[in-house]
Amino acid sequence: MNHYAKSNEKVVRMRKPNDFTRIGFKKGVYVLICLLAVTAIFLSFTTLSRFYPQTPLLFPSTHGEQTPAVELIDNIIEKLVEQIKGAEDSTSGSNQHPELKAMTLKHKSFLEEILGLMGSLKTSVAFHKGKSHQDEFLAAEAHPLSRGNQTHNEAIEFFLTEEIRKYAMVKPNRLGKQNFMGVNGTFMSMGHACFFMKDELEEYMDYDVGDFCKDDWKQAQRLMVNGCDPLPRRRCFSRAPKLYTNPLPINESMWKLPDDCNVRWSGYRCKSFACLAANGERKGFFKCSDCFNLSHHEAPRWMQSVHINQAVNLTSDFVIEEVLSIKEGEIRIGLDFSVGTGTFAARMREFNVTIVSATINLGAPFSEMIALRGLLPLYLTINQRLPFFDNTLDIIHSTRFLDGWIDFVLLDFVLYDWDRVLRPGGLLWIDSFFCPKKDLEDYLDAFRMLRYKKHKWVMVPKMDKDGEEVFFSAVMEKPPRPF
Repeated sequence: MNHYAKSNEKVVRMRKPNDFTRIGFKKGVYVLICLLAVTAIFLSFTTLSRFYPQTPLLFPSTHGEQTPAVELIDNIIEKLVEQIKGAEDSTSGSNQHPELKAMTLKHKSFLEEILGLMGSLKTSVAFHKGKSHQDEFLAAEAHPLSRGNQTHNEAIEFFLTEEIRKYAMVKPNRLGKQNFMGVNGTFMSMGHACFFMKDELEEYMDYDVGDFCKDDWKQAQRLMVNGCDPLPRRRCFSRAPKLYTNPLPINESMWKLPDDCNVRWSGYRCKSFACLAANGERKGFFKCSDCFNLSHHEAPRWMQSVHINQAVNLTSDFVIEEVLSIKEGEIRIGLDFSVGTGTFAARMREFNVTIVSATINLGAPFSEMIALRGLLPLYLTINQRLPFFDNTLDIIHSTRFLDGWIDFVLLDFVLYDWDRVLRPGGLLWIDSFFCPKKDLEDYLDAFRMLRYKKHKWVMVPKMDKDGEEVFFSAVMEKPPRPF
């Protein structure tokens, strides 16, 4: 018996550790599962608290219906729209007192601002709801800048002026619906160099909403030329000349100096067109110092064959009639990217060709002069991509603008953009491009890389620089490039 009892006791002692090991393993698994469950619950609440305010008002419904928050925002939006419509109706009458009308307009502007903020709030609420429920409010894809807000918020927070911050915000569409372009919000752009000119831009955007802007066109142009282009839009009224008169009839305006009253002369040395035409102030617009002399300097340009006179004047201009004969009847619309007063567009108009003149006001009112002549000015710097769609223009002309000052890489970007908007078979007219003789081949390589068909290709020395500079002019045709 004793031997048998001892054997059993030994067996029990041998089995006990295995049983305990088995039971301990199960408990470990259970504890691990509980820990994972608690961790998952904690992470869920953490995620919810990050994306949703700690109030049941903004939690989305699990049944795909609108939350109380969205319904409340919708009601507020509807009331704001009613108030704005009422304000519009009250200001539409002409008998309203001016002061009361001004107060009503300010009230309407305030309501529209609140409406925009409510739209932003609704878009934010519905966007986060749509992440898990895909509800119909944001069936369209959200604005790309709302996917990762870090960079966008940094851009807004960089500026202190309230108008810049409001301008840079994503503007959601009313009620969060897609617009006809297929997006549910709008982000208004500005040039990246604006961030390097913070003080100047904040001064430019410091104004009272609905009031008159400062007479700061020169500061605006300085921002544009230095790369803050496009500039932000502003919500103030631009200043007009004090005594604006009606422009001359089209049959007179083309070759007659306009009325001085139609220009704001702040920032110019000359204070009249007569001063400009007399070439009394050369500094600031030396590349076009005679452009306002319509009768003597401008009238013959591109119309008469120029006889090269080594002693007096040397130019490589081509005659419009000869250039148009290259593609007879095919040249109808185009762009003149030059410093000038629109004479090229005026002459091309006589051949039934519509030309847009792109320029800025380099020391003189070039844009105003072009418009007062009855032509179309495009206020555009070389920093911007051309605002034309691909393969749409018949001709691009440029004179005394893309010269030897321009960087080779910048010239590449400009020429490829011009190629983009020129249609197959369109003409590129480079008129009187001048540069140092030592750089000529490098610049010519940029034009050759376009692989255009050469119709005219002329190089002549520039006599006022002792032969150290040369003129280059060419008329080239864009190839079809079917592949």
